[in-house]
Amino acid sequence: MPTLPTLALFAAATLALLVVPGPAVLYIVTRSVAQGRSAGLVSVLGVHAGSLVHIAAAALGITALLAASATAFAVVKYLGAAYLVYLGIRKLMRRPEAEDAVVKVASNARLFGEGFVVNVLNPKTAMFFLAFLPQFVDPALGAVAPQVLVLGAVWVALGMASDGTYALLASVLAGRLRSSARARRRLDRGSGVVYLGLGAVAALATEGARKL
Repeated sequence: MPTLPTLALFAAATLALLVVPGPAVLYIVTRSVAQGRSAGLVSVLGVHAGSLVHIAAAALGITALLAASATAFAVVKYLGAAYLVYLGIRKLMRRPEAEDAVVKVASNARLFGEGFVVNVLNPKTAMFFLAFLPQFVDPALGAVAPQVLVLGAVWVALGMASDGTYALLASVLAGRLRSSARARRRLDRGSGVVYLGLGAVAALATEGARKL
């Protein structure tokens, strides 16, 4: 089992990443704006049902990778850190675009299913479980898979709280969320800084996280 300091650090890092809007958050906000609070919350449930797929894959994959090669494990983590930095730079350099797409009303079943698919295919979530979560796994503490499952449970709990907040706020502020280019630009800058920070942590704190 992860230590309490490791869980605390992991929770802080998870929150930092979750507050950065990615495909899942954009889907949730879009549905909340178009169909209201209940649609947004159903979308949140679908998204985090998709998170369970990533957790299971990480529990199996990280265990197998560690068993196969410590070098391969390290290479995957550094590639993930590089990808985080790339995402940060792309966010900082992106120009805001107009977003006037019309969203069709969908049933609860479709909202849940689409949320599930959005997060299963979400590169942000996949990157987190492949590149960042392994920093908090310590083989010296015992079996790897149970550690991943505990960390994954923390991710889901915090994710539902964070994404649920987005859904509620989006449903209340639906009109204002059809916002200006300036607001979207500020959001991109904030997101870019968070990605760069997480990339630095993933690249430089590999051993530090394990010593907690």
